[in-house]
Amino acid sequence: MVELGNGKYTYEVSGTDWGELPDGWTYREATAVAIDSNDNVYVFNRGGHSVIVFDHDGKFLKSWGEDLFSVPHGIAAGPDDSIYCVDVGYHTVRKFTQDGRLLFTIGPDDGPAPEMSGLPFNRPTHVAVNPSSGDLYVADGYSNARVHKYDPKGRHILSWGESGTDAGEFNIVHNIAVDNDGRVYVADRENRRIQIFDSNGKYLDQWVNVSRAAAVCVDTNGDGLVYVGEYFAGLLTNTIGTDLGPRVTIFDAAGKVVARLGRQSYGDDAGRFYSPHAIAVDSRSDIYVAEVSFSDYGRLMNPPKELRSLQKLVKKH
Repeated sequence: MVELGNGKYTYEVSGTDWGELPDGWTYREATAVAIDSNDNVYVFNRGGHSVIVFDHDGKFLKSWGEDLFSVPHGIAAGPDDSIYCVDVGYHTVRKFTQDGRLLFTIGPDDGPAPEMSGLPFNRPTHVAVNPSSGDLYVADGYSNARVHKYDPKGRHILSWGESGTDAGEFNIVHNIAVDNDGRVYVADRENRRIQIFDSNGKYLDQWVNVSRAAAVCVDTNGDGLVYVGEYFAGLLTNTIGTDLGPRVTIFDAAGKVVARLGRQSYGDDAGRFYSPHAIAVDSRSDIYVAEVSFSDYGRLMNPPKELRSLQKLVKKH
């Protein structure tokens, strides 16, 4: 174990994959992670068992979703513990029970919407659920520059955003979260910022001085801290640079940085990350970081190699 952070925000991390997988199973890579009201952990991954569920201590509980997904990408738990899964390949958001029974699907019936049309969806990336109202916010994502809002039954309400670098514009809408007051936090990855909107898409603020902001999570059970997962922002020629990501940055509700977790560039050692793709925080303020390390690094090795996919950062109290 090594420690990351400082003072009030100190975490222990082993650097190894978290969760007791059954014999012969693999994550291949974990694309997202969600926590339900009982602190059960849902890992969306590309290893064949698409949704793997653990208890807080990492004991395997169940899995579901085999053969249901094309390209797993985002997962979220609603206030009623329903599970929402975003599939880049099928251009859909699907709502399930905790046991994997499909409740409804949002997405085009006849293939993706035209690229950059603003219509839902073309390669959506993530979904967030308003903890009070149950409204859904979909980051749409890789081939659109849009956020779409839906009611709890999956009916479209409104959309906002377009391609660009100005306030309210996006360059890869990669991840999304909603706080208890209905504010929407968007990880605008290639613009290297978090943008904040009200519940109807009105621009409020942006937080900068991050690397490639790939993940955002709001602690709706605690004091409203915002956790941002950042990709490496340097070049291959300066991988010895520090404080360029990959890392996790913790903001308070006012946007002040209270901790940065990880200083070195990508790597396998404890205290380092590869590609923090999604983050979840449980009721004990432990942090779960899903990393697409195979896509970004492992597949390029000779021979290709599966790398670490899921880390748990345990808060020291």
